[in-house]
Amino acid sequence: MAERQSPQQESPAPASEAVHLPGPSYLPVVTALGITLALVGVVISLPIVAVGVLITVIALWRWIREARQEVAELPLEH
Repeated sequence: MAERQSPQQESPAPASEAVHLPGPSYLPVVTALGITLALVGVVISLPIVAVGVLITVIALWRWIREARQEVAELPLEH
């Protein structure tokens, strides 16, 4: 029978750049809470919609601001 030839095992090339992962954030959960509150408010009352929209807008504003700061801190090679 023919012998099986094992493929040459080459080590992978080293990574050329560091991987950037953003830190943990509570803002996605707050945004989801605001959207949920606004949708529940559609059924219950208008002031609850206003509170939900306000929470959503503030959370999105802070989330975007945080993401822009993280991008600004990256090295120019990224």
